[in-house]
Amino acid sequence: MSGANIDIAVESEGWDELAGADVLVARAAQAALDAGGRPVAPGAEVSIVLSDDETVRALNARWRGKDKPTNVLSFPACAPEQLASAPHIGDVIIAFETTRREADEEGKALADHLSHLVVHGMLHLLGYDHETDVEAEEMEGLEVRILAGLGIADPYAGAVPGE
Repeated sequence: MSGANIDIAVESEGWDELAGADVLVARAAQAALDAGGRPVAPGAEVSIVLSDDETVRALNARWRGKDKPTNVLSFPACAPEQLASAPHIGDVIIAFETTRREADEEGKALADHLSHLVVHGMLHLLGYDHETDVEAEEMEGLEVRILAGLGIADPYAGAVPGE
């Protein structure tokens, strides 16, 4: 079990719709740290912000050159090989409106979709990616296993590969 400090900030009132969102986030983040297979420094900080589309759109435009909201953004603070000694793991920011819309469109509970996005974002902080098919298969497989451990169904079931 990781000895990281998980700091959670709720910056959008939209998240008030989901009672206990902070508890869900902490649980999903810890599960990702525990199963991620990458040791992190004791007491290392990770910040998770439950935000809104406007904030995420601005960050996405500034840091990724994509002037549109997205569900989750991850900002690693160090390379994976530095995690064992780094004081800060990174930051994860999740947009309420996009997360809510996706959950509705996909027929998923908001709590389950939020947990998935937290796990996904945390795995990015640990150095996982999905740029290639091989990377995507590894990362998605790990997400499915972590979520199963949280009692959440496979979010990729029925999805078309590569989409």
